[in-house]
Amino acid sequence: MEERIAGGYDPFVLPFMIGMIFILTYLLIALIRIICIMPKSDRKRLGLSLLKPKIIYKNIKDIFGDCLLHLKIFKCNPLLGYMHASIAFGWFMLIVIGHIEVALFTPQRNGIPYYPLFYRYFVAEQTPTPKGSLFFFLMDFFLLIVLSGIGLAMFKRIRSSALGMKRTTKPCVADRIALYCLWAIFPLRLLAEGLTVEISGGGFLTKSTNTLLANFFGNDINVLPMWWAYSIVLGLFFLALPFSRYMHIPTEPLYILLRNAGIKPSHPRKGIAEAEIYSCSSCGICLDACPMNTQKKNLKYSSVYFIRFLRRNNTQKTNEIADKCLMCDKCVAACPVSVDSCALKQSQRSTITNKLPYNYSFLNDVTINSETHISDINAQSGSDNNNVLYFAGCMTHLTPAIIKSMTSIFETVKEKYVFADKEGGICCGRPLILAGRTDAAKEVIEKNRELVRSSGCKTIVLSCPICMKIFKEEYNLQGVTILHHTQYINNLILQGRLKLNKSEESFVYHDPCELGRGCNIYNEPRNVISAIGELKKADKEKDKSICCGGSLGSLTLDYADRTQITRESLQALTIENPDKIVTACPLCLKTFGDQSDTPIIDIAQAVADNIK
Repeated sequence: MEERIAGGYDPFVLPFMIGMIFILTYLLIALIRIICIMPKSDRKRLGLSLLKPKIIYKNIKDIFGDCLLHLKIFKCNPLLGYMHASIAFGWFMLIVIGHIEVALFTPQRNGIPYYPLFYRYFVAEQTPTPKGSLFFFLMDFFLLIVLSGIGLAMFKRIRSSALGMKRTTKPCVADRIALYCLWAIFPLRLLAEGLTVEISGGGFLTKSTNTLLANFFGNDINVLPMWWAYSIVLGLFFLALPFSRYMHIPTEPLYILLRNAGIKPSHPRKGIAEAEIYSCSSCGICLDACPMNTQKKNLKYSSVYFIRFLRRNNTQKTNEIADKCLMCDKCVAACPVSVDSCALKQSQRSTITNKLPYNYSFLNDVTINSETHISDINAQSGSDNNNVLYFAGCMTHLTPAIIKSMTSIFETVKEKYVFADKEGGICCGRPLILAGRTDAAKEVIEKNRELVRSSGCKTIVLSCPICMKIFKEEYNLQGVTILHHTQYINNLILQGRLKLNKSEESFVYHDPCELGRGCNIYNEPRNVISAIGELKKADKEKDKSICCGGSLGSLTLDYADRTQITRESLQALTIENPDKIVTACPLCLKTFGDQSDTPIIDIAQAVADNIK
């Protein structure tokens, strides 16, 4: 290869260069802004994470897996995953191979940003070589991969169900401009390189394109206009990028670095939250995941629209959606880059100055005024630090059958335990956090920390997943093992301390939102159920499990909508006609109990009924 254009420059590169300079400047300013707004502790955490080999490896793995290969979407639907991955990874490889090509064949042009993209225009093939042929093949191969993805993206606009999506998002004007530019970039590149084949050479795809084009119009007169068109759509794409859904392309890697550093959003528009909301690609996968969308009228309350309104600083809409959300985390589990929209909604609730309809403040008053609990626990625990502290939780006290079953299990295995909230009156603090009352919740959490420390117990067993989630995330109890009762019972079975009868009954297990998606506890409950009977599969389970509908997360969702969600969840659970539905959450137990024709029991009840 040798250069055919003196100086390696032509004016047609200007639209691309203008767009590239604009987007790089915009991204630099945005990055500085995000870093400056972040709390000092978060900046320190980010810096330290970039020095830890394990986190560095995870960052690289997640960037390739989430941003380029879209592995989570592949699990959702292989064809949809291929569509996203072919465009992202194919474009990435075209850029990488293009830079290698310039470095090998025209090293004097290394560092010129436009040269790898317009390489075929600036060079002429003299004598074909195996190395040159390899690069022609690779560039054509990855261009074909990208074009196949673009074709699927166009088809998805007509028939999204063919790619596994019942619903898609409505693009705004900036989205449409960027989308049409993206669709045009690679076909125009193929046409431009196809018209230049006789000068610069080409591979199987560009040569075939050249043959087809030669039959319709002459090559020479159309070469430069086609390269101009290619450069213009690239420039327009970069200019539209910050105002469109495609801002996720440069933002996702930054969000992954911040996420893997363990940084959490404390404000919906500051620090990691800023990176998070621009990492949302508005792909619409969360639309089908959200349990509220069993009713078409609730589509507007989906996470994708919450983030869109958050970008636009539409406080009224963001508050409305944040209050409506069930906080079940199903959208987070489905998100290709794990954008924690529930955490963003939680931080949005905390910014609301007007009084919330339901703020659970009475629970705070009850807990803080209950000084007698600490002395009661001290009396129960004595000096033995090996005691188990059993924390039933407010919701479990509304379903006393769970407490009775756990008491039976403790007594059967002769566990020396302390009942932390035997007389009731203790709240974990999560309802306060869900209502945006974070300061009040901190007081409750500190009071409960004092309670746990004073007990001397090294293991806490909880029956409520709502309590479980906040204990693990917020309590910071060093040296104390925190277990949900499903984990505790599973340990007893594995240790041989608890012997169970295997019944003839069949069971299906409902994964509570807070226990499954919230605490990643999926296998232990299934192991326990398999020990007492036949475990049947639900239509949607584990991270795809449907919320029971009774979640404390929503502050404004009406009863009719909740009932519809409950019915959808029960329908998914009873597809194989189990004898009983087993859950591991007192709130799910109460909610399902009001609607189900199939008997509902907690896993502790199922175990207690089958003790040898």
